[in-house]
Amino acid sequence: MSEQNPVSIILASASPRRKQLLAEAGYKFTSVCPDIDESAFPAERISPCEYVRRLALAKAKNVAAGHPDCLVIGADTVVDFNGEIIGKPADAEEAEQITKKLFSAPHKVITAVAIVRIIDGTEIVESDTTTVHPKQMTAEQIAEHIKSGSWRDKAGAYAIQEGDDEFIEKIEGSLTNVMGLPMELLQSVLAGLGRIID
Repeated sequence: MSEQNPVSIILASASPRRKQLLAEAGYKFTSVCPDIDESAFPAERISPCEYVRRLALAKAKNVAAGHPDCLVIGADTVVDFNGEIIGKPADAEEAEQITKKLFSAPHKVITAVAIVRIIDGTEIVESDTTTVHPKQMTAEQIAEHIKSGSWRDKAGAYAIQEGDDEFIEKIEGSLTNVMGLPMELLQSVLAGLGRIID
C-alpha cells in the first residue's frame, strides 16, 4: 500500500449518511450497494453484536467478490434493547411499536464495520456500541414521528443527525456510531493498514 499505488476504497452501502460521514472525513471512495438477503441471517440464538458483525462482513465480502483489488468497507447497524435485536421496521405499525419500546428506556446502538480486500487476504471485523438515553415521547410526538416517515430504512425506526436531537437526553459513546458508521473506530483500523487515501 504505497503512496504511488494507493488502494481504491469502496463503501459497500447505499446509505446517504454513511457516504456523508466517510466523505466528510476526507476519504475518496466509490459506493456499491451489496446484494445480500438480510432475512437469510437469523437473529435467534445469537448476540446482537455477533449478528451485526456477520451482516457487515457479508456485505463487504459480497462487494469485494467483484472488486478483489479494492479495499471494501461494509457496515451494519442494529439496536440492542435488553438483548433483543431491533432492526429496520417493515411498516408504519412496526415503526410505532419499536418507537414506543425504545423511547421508554436506555438502549444500545451497535454498528459493525468490516474491511475486506481479497487480493491480499485482508479481513477485519470490529464493532462499536453506544448507549442512548431517550427522552420520553408523548403520544402526539410518536404519531408525528410515524407520520413524517423519517423512520424508514432506519435501525430502531429513528435517526440521530446531530448531538442535540430533540428526543435524546444524552448518549454515551460515539455519535457517528449511532449515525451508522463509527468513524473513530474505522479511522483507527484504516490507519493500521497504512496509507490508502488516494
